[in-house]
Amino acid sequence: MKKAIWFVLVALLAISGCDKNDNTILLFSVVDDKKLGLQVSQEIANDPAYTILSRTQYTEAYQYLDALVLEILDGGEIAYRDEFAWEIHILEDDNTLNAFATPGGYIYVYTGLIKYLDNVDALAGVMGHEIAHADLRHTSRTMQKQYGVSLLLSVILGNEAGQLAQMAAQLAGNAAGLKFSRSHETESDERSVEYLATTQYACDGAKLFFQKIEASGQGGGTPQFLSTHPSPANRIANIEAKATEEGCDTQQVANSGYAAFQASLP
Repeated sequence: MKKAIWFVLVALLAISGCDKNDNTILLFSVVDDKKLGLQVSQEIANDPAYTILSRTQYTEAYQYLDALVLEILDGGEIAYRDEFAWEIHILEDDNTLNAFATPGGYIYVYTGLIKYLDNVDALAGVMGHEIAHADLRHTSRTMQKQYGVSLLLSVILGNEAGQLAQMAAQLAGNAAGLKFSRSHETESDERSVEYLATTQYACDGAKLFFQKIEASGQGGGTPQFLSTHPSPANRIANIEAKATEEGCDTQQVANSGYAAFQASLP
């Protein structure tokens, strides 16, 4: 029996393959990411705790945000640009400064965060950060540590769909409070700089949120989506260092229509 399980494990590793970003082997395949992300998005859509703005009713707002995200996605730096869904949703809650990404490229941003940020470069920085979490498959990497053996056993027992459904429900219930490691947060900050370097937006846009938090004396109250580790001051320094290393443009976009975008929201 042990030998049979060993052969199954080897076969699963071969199927899962190497990640495009760093060639590490993930037990969660890209197909699993896509399946899981779709299920999470459906759970969120049906959860009364989340209020997703209608694309039909808020066409102008979505057109603005879609154009911003599309410019980042089409910059040539996204490994899973063609595999993942890259669906963008605006969540209505002016009291929540948050954004989050799920596996498979489903990105959510709260109206509270959009209205809190001062300009489009800051929002582009946040979107780049969240796109990085999805593209680098940080949720799957974290879940592999937690569910790896369980998932493999489910596959062996023919219950993969049930396992993924259970994970999707758990992720959806805690999506707004997903926690990533210090290294994952730093990696997403740095990738945001790389992503924005190919766009019209200031490549260090991700630091602007932290600067505003620090200026208002809220350093200890940083929203979960950007975490509190490393500290805001350290993250500003890291982002600036990465921008210097890349030699990219830090000039902020003028006349971007950001105020009109904010005003188009409820």
